[in-house]
Amino acid sequence: MSIELENIVQKAILEAIETAVTRVPRDVWNALNNAYQREQCERAKEVLRTMIESVRVAAKERIPLCQDTGLPVFYIEIGEQFPIKRRVLEIVKSCVRKATELGILRPNAVDPVTNRNSGDNTGRYVPITEVSIVDGDRLRVTYIPKGGGSEYVSRLYMVSPTRGFEELVKRVLEAVVDAGPKPCPPTIVAVGIGGTADIAEKVSRRLFVERRVGERHRDSRVGELEVKLLEKINSLGIGPAGLGGSVTALDLWIDYGYRHPATFAIAITFSCWALRRASIEVDRYGHIYRDPLDFWEPP
Repeated sequence: MSIELENIVQKAILEAIETAVTRVPRDVWNALNNAYQREQCERAKEVLRTMIESVRVAAKERIPLCQDTGLPVFYIEIGEQFPIKRRVLEIVKSCVRKATELGILRPNAVDPVTNRNSGDNTGRYVPITEVSIVDGDRLRVTYIPKGGGSEYVSRLYMVSPTRGFEELVKRVLEAVVDAGPKPCPPTIVAVGIGGTADIAEKVSRRLFVERRVGERHRDSRVGELEVKLLEKINSLGIGPAGLGGSVTALDLWIDYGYRHPATFAIAITFSCWALRRASIEVDRYGHIYRDPLDFWEPP
């Protein structure tokens, strides 16, 4: 059974990788169409129309939505009763190699010392994995290709706790203006607050897994700040592809971890307009469960 289950897990993860790079989740699709409807600038509307058509073509032809398929990033939840939990990370790595061999992923893993590409998207700390052990007998894998232009404009700030949220608003707007067209707007902006730099970054990045476009923070005070900041960003006039318009961001999310009294760390990360994500589960019996928001066909 273990070999059979390994094969099923490999098939499921490969499917998640291919799905993530060849379409956007349904919430992102809806956000793009809503942006097209409310955008007033004709040039911006044409950019959005092209993005929407690109999603259709990529899904229909089963080809990458963007030539840059990022670095492979996995968020993995392993149930305590899942039979082959010790094999999961090795299976993930083999799936990345296979997806690269099949042309689903572009080879993007480069040794910074030698400047050599590994050729199979694996290497030191790649694929990037965050693993949690949870109750139950299921394996849940979420794949998000991340890197390139949208990663280039990420920011980390350590600000005075006495001016924490005041500084947060200022820094987010500065980051969006400085980013300009580089992260391929309209973007999704994720803001994490923490007591240390690494926690702020972790909280920020997890938002791309945990939230859906239009979903507000459960704390209404944070949710209201999200709405206000999104309005400010969309009043900047950067617009789709940085060519002007009223839709610079599809959404903005904020989350936080508890901090040290003397520390207020702010991490700001971006996704391009094509936030790519696919979550899939496998239970101990080999049954596969696909997230319907991620596994779908655009009309």
